Amino acid sequence: QVQLEESGGGLVQPGGSLRLSCTTSGLTFSRHHMAWFRQPPGKEREFVGAISAAGLITEYTDSVKGRFTISRDNAKNTLYLQMNSLKPGDTAVYYCAARSLNLVLSTTAHDYNYWGQGTQVTVSS
Repeated sequence: QVQLEESGGGLVQPGGSLRLSCTTSGLTFSRHHMAWFRQPPGKEREFVGAISAAGLITEYTDSVKGRFTISRDNAKNTLYLQMNSLKPGDTAVYYCAARSLNLVLSTTAHDYNYWGQGTQVTVSS
């Protein structure tokens, strides 16, 4: 059974930092592209960043470029999202997702087969 579990969310002040983690089991992590999506309150789920199976290619949505960094440790089957200079607009539930490397790296939610339950990130003073 494939499981993805996010952690590291919480309440942070504007300008602060958080590091999200996504631990996986039941899949060959090194053979899956991984991504982070988020769903702000009252809005649809949106793409944040993605990383290829080997970690060589990354993509980000424009609003987080220069502030967020996606990375992975294939030895630990874990995906990360380092979030710096957080803004109130970053408030959302953050989800990690997995997609087979036999397919192209995607920024579209419906292209991802496996999802975690999400972790809440709240940026507020």
